[in-house]
Amino acid sequence: MEPYAIIDESSFPIVRIGFTGNKSTDENFQTYLDQTKACYRNEKRLSIIFDASKACIPSLSQQKMQASWLRENKDLMQHYCAGTAYIIPNAAIRAILKMIFSLQKQPVPYRIFETSEEAEDWVKGL
Repeated sequence: MEPYAIIDESSFPIVRIGFTGNKSTDENFQTYLDQTKACYRNEKRLSIIFDASKACIPSLSQQKMQASWLRENKDLMQHYCAGTAYIIPNAAIRAILKMIFSLQKQPVPYRIFETSEEAEDWVKGL
C-alpha cells in the first residue's frame, strides 16, 4: 500500500503531515487518519502543519471520512492542538478543504498558506 501521507513528529510540538501525491484509497486514507490521531497519544500541546503541495484530491467518501474524524476528535483537538496550518498552493485542493469544513467545522484555529515558510512562522507564534 502506497502511503497517502507521511507524518513527521521529529520537531514536536510541531508535527508535519506531508501528502505524498499517491492516489488515496479507503485503506491508505484510514491509515493517514489513524496516524494523525496517534500524534495526540502523549496528551501534550502541539501544532500541525499539513503540506498539501503534492496532495491528490480524495474521493467524496474520503472527504466524509475526514469530516467524521474531525467530529469524533473535536474534544481531543480542542484540548491539545494549538492550531493547524495548511500549505495549499493548489486552488482545487483549497476548495476541497473548504468542502470538508462545510461538512464539519475545523475545531481549532487554522490558516491556509501558499508556502511552508509562512506556515512555519504562524505555528511558531501559537
